[in-house]
Amino acid sequence: MKKAEAAVLGIDAAWTEANPSGVALVGRFRGAWRLLEVAGSYQAFLDRGQERGLTGAAERLAGLKPAVVAVDMPMSRLPITARRVADNAVSRAFGARKCGTHTPSAVRPGGVGRRLQDDLARDGYELGTLSARPPCVIEVYPHPALLTLTGAPERVPYKVGKIRSYWPDVSAAERRSRLMVVWSRIVGALDARIEGVARAMPLPDAGQRGAALKTYEDRLDAVVCAWVGIEVLEGRARPFGDETAAIWIPEVFGLDPAG
Repeated sequence: MKKAEAAVLGIDAAWTEANPSGVALVGRFRGAWRLLEVAGSYQAFLDRGQERGLTGAAERLAGLKPAVVAVDMPMSRLPITARRVADNAVSRAFGARKCGTHTPSAVRPGGVGRRLQDDLARDGYELGTLSARPPCVIEVYPHPALLTLTGAPERVPYKVGKIRSYWPDVSAAERRSRLMVVWSRIVGALDARIEGVARAMPLPDAGQRGAALKTYEDRLDAVVCAWVGIEVLEGRARPFGDETAAIWIPEVFGLDPAG
């Protein structure tokens, strides 16, 4: 494969050991971004990259190390024990559009988050808070990012585990059908910005349930994370938080990043 001009790794990181994490790698070729790999778990990505470490596998697949690693999980230069300035800033800015943040704790993401951040630091990725100078790792949050990506007025209803609350008055089959419509919209918006997303992410059969749908959601989130990483790398995003921790969100230049 031809070496990319630049690469971004997106990680939809699970907050617990029991759940898998989606991973997506994108590369820039002649100024255009292309999806190089998307996997539903760390192990699947490592197998495809034939390496032990995530950034090593990404380097093998892209031909160079990623400039940015974009992670959907709380990260900080200080121990995380409660809500941070970053969480409150995003919730103030996007809460009215139903995109407030979850509250992290010492347990969630706890050791899972610390190990990932430590592993990336050993690979040379410093946490980008109020600035993001490559190579860096950044924290991202797909819900507000999807507002920019799709033009939606409020939180996009795309989470498998919440379809009953999204559409309580229809059958289970109709809920899954509506979910496919939302996923199709997200995939189309991503494909317009990253070549190959639609080809790599055909919609699952609406009759599928449980783990198969969740794996698709994890892969989709990972591609969204990678897209946010592109926006950060190309100067079209800004941080919400402080020097200890910040959440990067694309194209929110009318909002105060300090919250």
